[in-house]
Amino acid sequence: MTRSLKKGPYIDQKLLKKIKKVKPEDKVIIKTWARDSMICPEMIGYTFGVYNGKEFIPVKVTEEMVGHRLGEFSPTRKFIKHGGKKQKELERKMRESK
Repeated sequence: MTRSLKKGPYIDQKLLKKIKKVKPEDKVIIKTWARDSMICPEMIGYTFGVYNGKEFIPVKVTEEMVGHRLGEFSPTRKFIKHGGKKQKELERKMRESK
């Protein structure tokens, strides 16, 4: 469910304060736990360290990201791979053919 248009986008106030203290040219990573914050135009050019539950993943904000949330660019689950015996055989054949 989306947020009401009447309320406007949610942007963490602490995050906005951190943005105002730093210039985008400084190449400083701004650490944040606010994965639910919406990316606004003021954030373009900054690099955020978005916490995924284990580590801070650097996210460089571009124009195409405006309107999305910070958490979308910091996955919380690590995809290993699908497969079983057949997948292992295919990988072994690929290694042998190289």
